[in-house]
Amino acid sequence: MILEHISSPDDVKRLDRAQLPALCGELRQFLVESVSRTGGHLASNLGAVELTVAIHRVFDTARDRLVFDVGHQCYVHKALTGRRELFSTLRQMGGLGGFPRPDESVHDAFIAGHASNSVSVALGMARARTLLGEDYAVAALIGDGALTGGLAYEGLNDAGDSGEPLVVILNDNGMSIDPNVGGISAHLSRLRLRPGYFAFKRGYRSFLRRLPGGMSLYRFNHKVKTAVKKAIYPCSLFEDMGFTYLGPVDGHNVEQLCSTLAWARDMGCPVLVHVRTVKGKGYIPAERKPELCHGVSPFDPSVGVPESHGEDFSARFGRTLTALAAENPRLCAVTAAMGEGTGLSLFAHTCPDRFFDVGIAEGHAVTMAAGMAKQGLVPVFAVYSTFLQRGFDMLLHDVALQGLHVVLAVDRGGLVGADGPTHHGCQDVAFLSQIPGMTVLCPGSFLQLDDMLRAAVDMAGPVAVRYPRGREARPLCRWGGEDAVILREGRDVTLVAYGVMINELLDAARTLEQEGISAEVIQYYRIAPLDPAPVQGSVAKTGRLLVLEDCVESGSVGQRLTAALAQAGAAPEVVLLKNLKDHFVGQGAVAQLRQAEGIDAAAVAAAVRKAVCHG
Repeated sequence: MILEHISSPDDVKRLDRAQLPALCGELRQFLVESVSRTGGHLASNLGAVELTVAIHRVFDTARDRLVFDVGHQCYVHKALTGRRELFSTLRQMGGLGGFPRPDESVHDAFIAGHASNSVSVALGMARARTLLGEDYAVAALIGDGALTGGLAYEGLNDAGDSGEPLVVILNDNGMSIDPNVGGISAHLSRLRLRPGYFAFKRGYRSFLRRLPGGMSLYRFNHKVKTAVKKAIYPCSLFEDMGFTYLGPVDGHNVEQLCSTLAWARDMGCPVLVHVRTVKGKGYIPAERKPELCHGVSPFDPSVGVPESHGEDFSARFGRTLTALAAENPRLCAVTAAMGEGTGLSLFAHTCPDRFFDVGIAEGHAVTMAAGMAKQGLVPVFAVYSTFLQRGFDMLLHDVALQGLHVVLAVDRGGLVGADGPTHHGCQDVAFLSQIPGMTVLCPGSFLQLDDMLRAAVDMAGPVAVRYPRGREARPLCRWGGEDAVILREGRDVTLVAYGVMINELLDAARTLEQEGISAEVIQYYRIAPLDPAPVQGSVAKTGRLLVLEDCVESGSVGQRLTAALAQAGAAPEVVLLKNLKDHFVGQGAVAQLRQAEGIDAAAVAAAVRKAVCHG
């Protein structure tokens, strides 16, 4: 076994070239066995094995800066940088992160959980290196999917024009960015990637640099060559931006990858290396259906990832929206490269002409939906809470300012678990509620989701329906259009929550009842606009208010509700706000995180007990 002797990138560099294919095979076996036990991102990592090995043969990631895009393909990187033995704790509370984390290792240059930002980050690092007079290489590893995001092109446009030495590695595992055109193009691509070609170009430039006026001659020849090449076949988009383009490279040929990356590193200018890979490479179930093996729960590696995991909020949303589309021919569904994840597969199959996947471009999705709404359609944008953050400006300027009827299906609201701080949906309550004219509805069960989605489609103006990841904890009463409802009457304390957090309050109320403490439980359905009236009468009776939320405190319902009660002269004697305060929450199972953050039933019961008995 080669892998068991790899404890750092230096060990990778010391290997003989003949050993590299065997190392890659062992890494794939390790990935499948490890991820099958813990869950995680599988297909993307299997496709990047040879590329990651080559990166560590060429770069020194303890000194050089390797910036991942999204970052879910960093498992091989982590295994080769001294963290292989920690994989049993992958994505678990207090364990190995599923994304790059600089606080975890010097080899992780930057946090990466969202797409399309790597080139911008890398350019910033390259400019810092130049201004500070330091010496290290900078590389950005970006996937073809991330190139559907506008931020990637903002970074590429600036980086290509900057002249800063940096390498952008494009891991193309599905979308054709710059296809070969004819035999001449294919021939020139093959010629570029021969080691002899690299050696000739390196020697040619080195020779001219030593001659008086040599670099002027080199630049003139380069312009001539570029002009001839453009006349023969279309130039790549990246070369038009100012990059030297190398590729496409076979992403599963380690030797070719190493020579190409070394050449790119030493060119002293912006270089883009186009690498073609196969997502899920080496594990047949992942190669056949990479979409099912993207983010997986624990599974039996001999069988593969199961296709069905039971109905969750996302699947229920997709089923209900498809039924509504059958009734309303103006209803459309929009996704930002998350059709499967947001439950829209059924809709896409049933109504393909009304299903629009815009790629990883949430801001564009919001503005496109605004245009659709302005012309009479009813667009429903299904998006994870953490990714909707990218569309905030568009929500304000393009949707709310004109009061357009755009429906936001805000998936993964609240804590999401193992993906950690880059994916928790803990900010949307605050930023959605501050948008003028926005209605925010929060179902706590499948039936409430059905009712709210139907109402949202028929409402005027912008509407967000916010729901969590996973399955419903218990069925709750249907929604009849109220702002809030009393689920349980009591005399000692008023407990308020919305969405699935209401389940924690119901459990706490039962515990408190056994201790002789009577809790009144109120579920809010509409948190924006927020009407304090449903709570005002209750706190007048109990004198104590506790608001439970799985979002940050600034801009929370608890803050806004207590402010509204105070303005109405109805402030309770005791106010307890149980939320995530103002920090980023780590990874772990949702139940573990709620307990650690003090927002579960036990923490609620303890806070009420203290307020009532010792208050």
